[in-house]
Amino acid sequence: MIVCEMLWNVYCHTGFALVGLSPDVDLIVSPVRLVMFIGWFYLCFYCAQRIQFSPLIRTQHRGLFILACLVAGPLIFVGLVVTKAVRRSISTGMGLGESLSNSVSDLLSGLANLKNLSERHQTQILLMDVSGRDIREIYGRGNNKQKRRLLDLTESVVNTAIEQRASDILIDPRSESTFTVRFRIDGTLTTYKELKAEKAVALVNSLKAISNMDIAERRRPQDGAFLARIGSMNVSFRAASAGVINGEKLSIRILNQNASTHTLKDIGLTRKQQKLIRDIINKPSGMILICGPTGSGKTSTLYAMLNELDRFTRNVVTVEDPIEAVLPDASQIEVNPKADITFSKALRSILRQDPDVICVGEIRDEETAEIAFRAAQTGHLVFATLHCDSNTAAILRLLDLGVSPALLAGGLQLIASQRLLRRLCDHCKTPAKFAPAQIKDLAMKKIDYKTLHASTGCEKCNSTGYCGRTAIADITVVTPEFRESIARNKNIMGDLQKMGTSTGTSQMKKQGLKKAVSGITTLSELKRILG
Repeated sequence: MIVCEMLWNVYCHTGFALVGLSPDVDLIVSPVRLVMFIGWFYLCFYCAQRIQFSPLIRTQHRGLFILACLVAGPLIFVGLVVTKAVRRSISTGMGLGESLSNSVSDLLSGLANLKNLSERHQTQILLMDVSGRDIREIYGRGNNKQKRRLLDLTESVVNTAIEQRASDILIDPRSESTFTVRFRIDGTLTTYKELKAEKAVALVNSLKAISNMDIAERRRPQDGAFLARIGSMNVSFRAASAGVINGEKLSIRILNQNASTHTLKDIGLTRKQQKLIRDIINKPSGMILICGPTGSGKTSTLYAMLNELDRFTRNVVTVEDPIEAVLPDASQIEVNPKADITFSKALRSILRQDPDVICVGEIRDEETAEIAFRAAQTGHLVFATLHCDSNTAAILRLLDLGVSPALLAGGLQLIASQRLLRRLCDHCKTPAKFAPAQIKDLAMKKIDYKTLHASTGCEKCNSTGYCGRTAIADITVVTPEFRESIARNKNIMGDLQKMGTSTGTSQMKKQGLKKAVSGITTLSELKRILG
């Protein structure tokens, strides 16, 4: 038994030294040792095969040698388990049977660790360009240590951003010698790490290379795209570079791959708002307009509305820039100015494809707006987004783009403007504490301070106190009276304000206060978003 252990220890120490690990581990069945044992086991089979046809060993002795090779590995392994059980029994006074049982448990634990190690290896990130080429293939598969470290850094930055639910990665030159890598998580920028200029420039170049950008061009703005695969999940990225003071800035947008599974409830809309939207999208035609600034969740709401439709029985066609998530049973077109595919040209093409539902990623110009509203008046249900602050601003923006009041009034069915509030982390949120003056002020506003919570921070939320976001929205259903006001282009703002109260639609501030009182968010977060 002692000889077996000596042979095994020599083998393990040699193997650990080769892979650069420390052998001072008490786990006989640790993942690395199990891998080495399996290798030894196959080596025994190889030796047995060579012995079978070896002229150096007499035929009558070959069977004995083959048997010795086949049983050597398992016997030594069993010997190790028994030896460890005996030693544990002597040192702890534990019964031999119980000690042997614990050793078997260690064996099973080691097998579980080996499985976890395999799973971690399978979920390793793989960066690719849009054609599917691996970043290591683009850079070449040499043994250059500097190259390997750069690729490891690139994969680490992207993987960490995905794990932390970031929507953007920003790499900025802070000075001539230092760059910062920042993540936008739940709408807020946080610093991930600082890098020396030499390393940061190499990181930027590797990301530009995989995005099919010109590495040599550092001043002219460039756009690109790349992909990442983590296990069975694919993630898309859009990259944009620009020359700035002290170097080159790179911004990467991580497209929301979960958008295709969102529902109206997931977005954070109230039951009443969900009903208003469902009533409108069940109509055969009309325009549904979603408004808000950049990063307010318009696209997620758009996908949530499309998920309410039966896309199998209705011909749904979208034109997006870019396509953020794949919608089953929907035809999705991506805008590509280089290929002369614009929103307006794509819309004209879509109208010849017998669509029931049309989704316009964003109305940016007069031509796109006019085509979309004409489609809404000719038997199509049209969804679209618009960059503006409120429902009132949306009407004024469309009129300013050149859409005629009559066309606007005839097609518009619903306007929704929204913002996103960070959700408090359920693992670390605590009751909020207020000064007497603040309590008095809250009481005057009829807000129960005892139900309010504050952010703290823990491992689950990366010490931010928040995890995820929820929407607050103003939703206006266009009534016949309001439609007439739009057509006459008179008192539109006054009518919108009246409808906001008379229809019972929650205004964003009131809805945000309700979520703060419910412990979903904080008053400070509401103030940060709405002012």
